Amino acid sequence: MISLRLNHLREHADVVRLGDGTSLTVRFVERGDADALQGYFRGLTVLSRYNRFFGAMSELSQSELGHFIHVGEDDRFSVIATMAIDGGEMVVGEARYGFEAETATFEFGLSIDDRWQGHGIGLALIRNLECRAAALGAKRLLGDTLRSNQAMIGLARKAGFTFTRNPDDWKLVRFEKYIALEPRDIPCASWRLAAADAAMGRASAN
Repeated sequence: MISLRLNHLREHADVVRLGDGTSLTVRFVERGDADALQGYFRGLTVLSRYNRFFGAMSELSQSELGHFIHVGEDDRFSVIATMAIDGGEMVVGEARYGFEAETATFEFGLSIDDRWQGHGIGLALIRNLECRAAALGAKRLLGDTLRSNQAMIGLARKAGFTFTRNPDDWKLVRFEKYIALEPRDIPCASWRLAAADAAMGRASAN
């Protein structure tokens, strides 16, 4: 499992290419992103916010916003997907995940700005999360979504997840996927850092 250097969050940033050639940056949320992240959630449609949080809300509470921007707190992590728009950085998607080492399980939830849905951002973000999960040592990815959220169900299906019922809430459907990635399959900075840490450990042992 990679040892996250939380004082060097930018080391884990990735730039991926969408199908149309557009560059998408996926990076950990930083404390200075609080206003941009809150603005992002306020800009989602009522339905998108409902689907993301399984209930009605207009913005993140201050306590919830604090959880998002404190990466690593309670083994929970937040990333944002950004694009360069008119000389600035625009948040077009986000994801929050947790890793359970005992079960090697990586659980996540995500959202994409309504104006940017259909551009391949959701699939690119999931692929990047798979790589981050593998770097942590995860073998299984899972998430839950409302049964009515056909957009998320369709995205998970496209990404190769299978579906089952949520054991605790009949309104939710669970999607899950087992991963066994090699670095060449889905390269990301976290993979490279994990490989470097492993190589350093082997060298120290010799």
